Amino acid sequence: MPSTIIAPSVLASDFGQLAAECKRMIKGGAHWLHMDVMDGHFVPNITLGAPVLACVSKGVPGIFMDCHMMVSQPEKWVDEIADAGGSLYSFHIEATSDPVSLIHSIHARNMKAGVAISPDTPSTAISDEVGELTDMLIVMTVYPGRGGQKFIERCVPKVSELRARFPDKDIEVDGGVGPKTIDACAQAGSNVIVAGTAIFGANEPEQVIATLRSVVDAAQASASAKH
Repeated sequence: MPSTIIAPSVLASDFGQLAAECKRMIKGGAHWLHMDVMDGHFVPNITLGAPVLACVSKGVPGIFMDCHMMVSQPEKWVDEIADAGGSLYSFHIEATSDPVSLIHSIHARNMKAGVAISPDTPSTAISDEVGELTDMLIVMTVYPGRGGQKFIERCVPKVSELRARFPDKDIEVDGGVGPKTIDACAQAGSNVIVAGTAIFGANEPEQVIATLRSVVDAAQASASAKH
C-alpha cells in the first residue's frame, strides 16, 4: 500500500496569510498542501490561480502543491501550473474528452497527474488505461466548488472499487473529511487525505493531522495483515 499523506486544503485557510498558513501546516506535520483551483465555469466559485501558486511556491520553498483543477478545459492550464511550481495536477474526468493525452502532457512537465471524479460520477468512469497511467485517483466526497460541505457517505464504496483495481496507486478523498469521517475513508483504502475546515478550524491543527494519519496507518496495517 502507498504511504499515508495528509494534505490540508488551503481553501479553508486565511488567504491573506497564505504562505504563513502553508508553513504552519507543514510545521504541524502536513505532507502536501492541497490547492483548489476553481475557474467559475466548471464550478460556480472562483479561487486562486497560477499567479497565487507562484507566490506560495516562492514563499514556501520545497512545498508539494497538490493542485486540484476544478476547471473547464484542464488542458489549457498545464504549462501555467507547472511554471508556478505545481507538483501534482489533478483534473476532473468530467471536464475532458481525452484524459490520456492530458496525463501525458502533465507528465511531460514533470508533474504527477491525478484524475478526480465528482459525487455523481461512478468510479468505473476511470478506465483501467487511465487509472494505470495516472499517479493518483481522487474521489470527491462533496460536490466540487466550495468548502465546508457535509461528507457524502455514499461516495465511499467508490474508494474500495478503485483500491481493488489499483492496489498500488495513491487514492485521495476530498471533501468533508475530518476526525468523524476519516474511519470510513481509511477502511475503504484511501491513503491521501484532504481536510480543510477540520484542520484549519482546529485550535491545535497538528493534533488533527496526527489523528488522521494514525487512523489511516492503522487501517493500512490491518489491510496488509489480511494479505
